[in-house]
Amino acid sequence: MRRYSTENLRDIILISQSGSGKTSLGEAVLFNAKATTRLGKVLEGNSVLDFEPEEQKRQGSVFSALHSYKWKDNEVILLDTPGDANFVSEVILGLKACDNAIFALDAVDSIKPHTELLWEMAVEEGLAKICFVNKMDRERADFNQVLKDIKEILELKPLPITLPIGEEDSFKGVIDVFRKKAYIYEKDGSGSFKETDVPPDMVDSLEATYNEVIEDLAEVDDALMERYLEGGELSSKDISSALSTGLAQGDFLPVFAGSALLNMGVQPLMDFICKAALSPKDRHIPVLTDDQGSSKELKPEEKEVFSGYVFKTMSDPYAGKLSIIRCFSGTLNPDSIVYNSSRDTKERVGSVLTLEGKGQKPLDQIGPGDIFAVARLKDTKTGDSLLGEPLKFKFSTPEFPEAIMHMAVRPKTKGDEDKILPAFQRLMEEDPVLKVHRDEQTGEFILSGLGQIHIETAVDRLKRRFGVEVELKTPNVPYKETIRSSTKVQGKYKKQTGGHGQYGDVWIEVEPLEREKGFEFINKIVGGAIPRQYIPAVEKGVIEAMKEGPLGGYPVVDTKVTLYDGSYHEVDSSELAFKIAGSMAVKKALEDCKPVILEPIMNITVMVPEECMGDVMGDLNSRRAKIEGMISRGKHQELKAKVPMAEVLVYASDLTSITSGRGAFSLNFSHYEEVPQNIQERIIKEARAQDGR
Repeated sequence: MRRYSTENLRDIILISQSGSGKTSLGEAVLFNAKATTRLGKVLEGNSVLDFEPEEQKRQGSVFSALHSYKWKDNEVILLDTPGDANFVSEVILGLKACDNAIFALDAVDSIKPHTELLWEMAVEEGLAKICFVNKMDRERADFNQVLKDIKEILELKPLPITLPIGEEDSFKGVIDVFRKKAYIYEKDGSGSFKETDVPPDMVDSLEATYNEVIEDLAEVDDALMERYLEGGELSSKDISSALSTGLAQGDFLPVFAGSALLNMGVQPLMDFICKAALSPKDRHIPVLTDDQGSSKELKPEEKEVFSGYVFKTMSDPYAGKLSIIRCFSGTLNPDSIVYNSSRDTKERVGSVLTLEGKGQKPLDQIGPGDIFAVARLKDTKTGDSLLGEPLKFKFSTPEFPEAIMHMAVRPKTKGDEDKILPAFQRLMEEDPVLKVHRDEQTGEFILSGLGQIHIETAVDRLKRRFGVEVELKTPNVPYKETIRSSTKVQGKYKKQTGGHGQYGDVWIEVEPLEREKGFEFINKIVGGAIPRQYIPAVEKGVIEAMKEGPLGGYPVVDTKVTLYDGSYHEVDSSELAFKIAGSMAVKKALEDCKPVILEPIMNITVMVPEECMGDVMGDLNSRRAKIEGMISRGKHQELKAKVPMAEVLVYASDLTSITSGRGAFSLNFSHYEEVPQNIQERIIKEARAQDGR
């Protein structure tokens, strides 16, 4: 039996940019609902939502966290997400699991750059959106400025549901715009308040706000608007209905004022969630599709086929791997079999759990709207679709931003080298943006993420969970070498010992190939100048010698080697002798063929606000970028260019600085091209110093 009906369930995701007090708001909500026994505080390290060691160390959310509470006969599942752009994948996945989003906006700093991106994501997913203007007790708090910014930046009509009584040190409570009552709070975090009349100096502003809000609500429905224009009053039932309808349609943004840290103004928000926020039955289930493009729609009802989406994978020290799932339709009991349509496999579900921060409780049954956890699913990963029947349909998977920062990782203990990849594989199951690979040329393990903090956090988790400590450094650029002219040379290896000697003699011609043509070996030996069995040995010697070019020791590419003559000794010749002769010939030839260094060139796409474009272009030009064009995309400009990899190894932090966090970029490999002479000299000097040459 389920704990509650789908109609009485609310799924809420808490969203904001770092520092806006989103997690503190979640802690206040849980405390008021008596889901926790104390008001957890992030800075004191006792938050039930930021419980991971990495979060306590950084005093901010790194992972999304779940908790649920009961309020006014409703069950509310709360998903707290990180506000740092380094961990945006947690938000992307969380938006797939919830129906409503609460944006915590800072009353001092208003709408920060990353908030705009989070807002666009919530709009695209079709979530109902509510706003809590936090930190009304702080110096320079300005509620009206936030309302103005909502209208201008988010391009949505703000609908104040509560108004602050005072600001900064004088903030002492809120006014309920509809009830026209004031709530004066204790500042001890208890949430205690007393209801009283509206302060006389706020009566006029309240009346003006009330009239604006009622007019905005009347616009939701033609019948309501007609009644309003005729001078009729809207009943409380009319207001409640208009709030729900307008919220679902995105006609306005309900706004609440308060201080999460002092637990002031939070209860009206909690009341509104139960009264107007969407239940799982109020939203359409995402469409399921198959590989042929056919679609299947399910209804958010218990009698439907079970369907669930795995939006998060996490590791529990006791339960092992946990798959966190949003149920969209049907019901699921413990000890069931589900079909993973993403991987065409069946999975056995053991216990079904609800998460309460780092705590867990077993459930008897789940249904539409439930967010729950299942331990130790064998093949299931983040983004997979689970169904109650073996149907070849699945939910769409979200697109994640590409990793933009790359760091080389090296184990502090030599014996840990074999542990790095398996350990990082486990972390990548939980974080779909994190990537690790071994560079074939440099031999380095490359860890890729969305920024410095993202990578450093992964390293912290690697040490804590797997006992593997690594050092981070800027990765080596995979330079290559090539030649610009041709030559003919002899490679002769002759060595006489007490018994058989060694003899190999080759003549080769070395020529440049077109860029990206790689390597070509041609055998033009005729008349048995070199016996056939020794030809592969010559080629092998040539290939091995080209692994380290004459300038910086980088691989030589785009080169053609033709073996056209030579000689041998019937007794002293051997495969080894001809391999060494081939190697000697190539090394000599490369020195004479005007070698140059090639560097990798990247395609870069940068998206920035219009006002930052000049600074961004200037910065890219200083990095030897070749600008290819710009496209206007609303308030942003998209710039495309080609830029040397060496110039953008740490571009993520630089772009953040230039654009105040409002810029984004992506990189992918384009081609190799010659390095300018002055830079080539520096590269050679550094490479030889590193090799001790």
